[in-house]
Amino acid sequence: MKTKLSDCMRPLLGALLLGTTLLGTAHAEVRPLDRVVAIVDNDVVMQSQLNHRLQEVQQTIAKRGAALPPEHVLSQQVLERLIIENIQLQIGDRSGIRITDEELNQALATIAQRNGMSLEQFRAALARDGLSFADAREQVRREMVISRVRQRRVAERIQVTEQEVQNFLASDLGRMQLSEEFRLANILIPVPESASPENLQAAARQADELYQQLRQGADFAQLAIARSASETALEGGDMGWRKAAQLPPPFDAMVGALQPGEVTEPMRTPGGFIILKLLDKRGGGTQVRDEVHVRHILIKPSEIRSEAEAQRLAERLYERIQSGEDFGELAKSFSEDPGSALNGGDLNWIDPNALVPEFREVMSRTASGELSRPFKSPYGWHVLQVLGRRATDSSAQFREQQALNILRNRKYDEELQAWLRQIRDEAYVEIKL
Repeated sequence: MKTKLSDCMRPLLGALLLGTTLLGTAHAEVRPLDRVVAIVDNDVVMQSQLNHRLQEVQQTIAKRGAALPPEHVLSQQVLERLIIENIQLQIGDRSGIRITDEELNQALATIAQRNGMSLEQFRAALARDGLSFADAREQVRREMVISRVRQRRVAERIQVTEQEVQNFLASDLGRMQLSEEFRLANILIPVPESASPENLQAAARQADELYQQLRQGADFAQLAIARSASETALEGGDMGWRKAAQLPPPFDAMVGALQPGEVTEPMRTPGGFIILKLLDKRGGGTQVRDEVHVRHILIKPSEIRSEAEAQRLAERLYERIQSGEDFGELAKSFSEDPGSALNGGDLNWIDPNALVPEFREVMSRTASGELSRPFKSPYGWHVLQVLGRRATDSSAQFREQQALNILRNRKYDEELQAWLRQIRDEAYVEIKL
């Protein structure tokens, strides 16, 4: 069964920012203008944005076969999501994050390719699903900005030590992560950082009430949409696939004991009370992984080097390598990746899944021994060279890389939720709805 293209795009794309219209009649009758439903720092959320996103969410929920919560409840959830997105977009604007036409075109071409289409077929499919190509570009642009904001503000601050990696590999969870993977959904009942005992008791009662409803057969996705404060609430709480080791204790052990369809009891976390549902699980055995031996030169924009200047420098370095200059020596002199510059830009053998999508995609298109043209990632401008490819099993090095990824993802999830709460608390938000 084919999935509707708009459904494929929704996990990747954000909401459409629709313009306002003024319609008149021959008798100069004026219909109401689009109105502001929330003031968010220096920007606003419009009723048209809320209506459009609300319609998308309602269609998604209906396709899952779940019952819709009351419209005013769903509307509040959707508006909160738009407010959080708006704050992040403003941070991106203040930080000078810009998405070029070339990057947008490449992203859309990638989406089309993943759906087995050419770009023209992709345009036609969008039209059949009621989406214009211009709207799709805007959705992609917003999501790319938000992704880069999170990369700069959250991901780059996360550090995992070698001792943490070794401790993890020696743990029961470290051994478990190679065998099983879980698809989870969650419901979060939030608790303020400075919550009073009364606030805590009220949140605990609310979480227990939801847990009892779930035990009696209530629909988890519907309750998540209506009651959860999690970032995945509008997706029915669906968190996707996670290794047990990515889950903070005690959920790691609790989820491992569940069968698909079962839920955990409410558990206290720094953000509030969480209930998890196990949607599915999979696992297994030794897996062969492709690894790539790659080296690169990274040029970062900065306060004294503009985006355009960083791009021009990367292009000059590319031309010098093409003219015969030594890649390693240029990397030592110019690369701003502290982890590889002193080694001539060498990243050694690496699992492509450990790399950001922009780097991974260019690397996959570059033949062994070949040099890529300069390209941009959230870190800056790169020139890379693929030195070789191989297939490998779960060797010690591979296990360490997997452990590093899992620990980083765990810290990222926790840090992201804390950061989103922080920017929401610090922003000026006035609800007009």
